[in-house]
Amino acid sequence: MSNDYSDAYLRDILTRTRRVAVVGVSMNPVRPSYYVARYLSLKGFEVVPVNPGHAGETVFGARVVASLSKIEGGVDMVDIFRRPEHVPPIVDEALEAFPDLQTIWMQIGVVNEEAAEKARARGVDVVMDRCPKIEYQRLFGELRMGGFNTGVISSKL
Repeated sequence: MSNDYSDAYLRDILTRTRRVAVVGVSMNPVRPSYYVARYLSLKGFEVVPVNPGHAGETVFGARVVASLSKIEGGVDMVDIFRRPEHVPPIVDEALEAFPDLQTIWMQIGVVNEEAAEKARARGVDVVMDRCPKIEYQRLFGELRMGGFNTGVISSKL
């Protein structure tokens, strides 16, 4: 399947999602996995950070868990910040742990067709090689180029 997702598909995922497990979250504020998870939490998503190396620590008000299977309750989306070769066991664990899982989201640079097909076969939507922060900003009018609102064309140009 192509990684060319329609805006309607992405908007639907981001609109219906409430609770997100972020696998591979970093405690370092300059790492993409940190600031994407923090951004999502600031936008009202309940973020569950997942990183075995930091289990029990707190980041942006959320307690880090060691694995998806340690999360109490379900999640709507699993956002994966791991190399493509590490994705299949993460997807397997997500499908096992969350019977009502709606979305597997693989970050920019992360594509694993085998894992994606397994998730789709279970009725789970899949997004690969995209960032939910960037897509949220783009689809909901927050993305600005050079500090300017690109949706407004000046009559002085």
